[in-house]
Amino acid sequence: MHLKTRGTLEMTAAMLISGTVGWFVLAADQPAAAVVFWRCLFGALALLLACAGLGLLRRGRISWRQALAAAVGGVALVLNWVLLFSAYGHASIAVSTVVYHTQPFMLVGLGMLLFAEKMTANKAGWLLAAFAGMLLIVMAGSSADAVAGDYRLGVLMALGAAFFYAIAAVITKRLHGVAPQLIVLIQMLVGVGLLAPFAQVPGLTRAPATWAWLATIGIVHTGLMSTLLYSAIQKIPTSLVGALSFIYPVVAILVDWLALGHPLGVLQLAGSGLILLAAAGMTFGWTLRITTAARPIAGKASSHRGR
Repeated sequence: MHLKTRGTLEMTAAMLISGTVGWFVLAADQPAAAVVFWRCLFGALALLLACAGLGLLRRGRISWRQALAAAVGGVALVLNWVLLFSAYGHASIAVSTVVYHTQPFMLVGLGMLLFAEKMTANKAGWLLAAFAGMLLIVMAGSSADAVAGDYRLGVLMALGAAFFYAIAAVITKRLHGVAPQLIVLIQMLVGVGLLAPFAQVPGLTRAPATWAWLATIGIVHTGLMSTLLYSAIQKIPTSLVGALSFIYPVVAILVDWLALGHPLGVLQLAGSGLILLAAAGMTFGWTLRITTAARPIAGKASSHRGR
């Protein structure tokens, strides 16, 4: 199989898996912090085996300074998951996932603050489009089937999750030359340590089913998904990675609708469309232009009438 084809299939599989995580989180029926703890524990076990198999546990693979940076990124990643999983119970999986995809704009903001990057007119235009989408989604919280305060809390949690994900991404980007599997393993171990006080053992009456959901989140949605994602990133162009990443929110919206019976309303659909369009525009560097093609035609028409 061609390398690019294999990478495309791996990226697609990773995004399909990611799009179902909200369903598994809600099915586990555990507090968000507890779910993230078990995700980190099962994910750490899976990645420990992967790193051992790849020979990444030998000395010299990572410096103490890099390990510390990865650990700080792990704190941000854990906060990101706790907030996102909490948002699912307030603003639905679909809305939370779409709002979570404001990450590109969080990265732009951090780039301006930390690396003195400039805000171009084009970036500002996409940011305004995403903000308009956010307003439409927040306005939808006043509908009859949603408690406005609770819904808006979910939106704010998803925004917070996007912010902490952006911090984790910035830190990870600085870890040049370190195997991504090793970075994630360190982050998972940090999560286990941070959330151990919040860990809950599922009750005996529904333990087998709950353990199955939690183990799947850790092994499949963390270990397997991360392996597929990192493998794909090494094989396909960045532009294709960006394009295929939009499978994630689309799958999440479909899962929320078909599996959980939560279709998006008109305002939510419009807002989601604007956010995803703006995120795509930022990702691929699309240029916003206001066409003036009609002006010369109008001028010619006026001249013709004056003759």
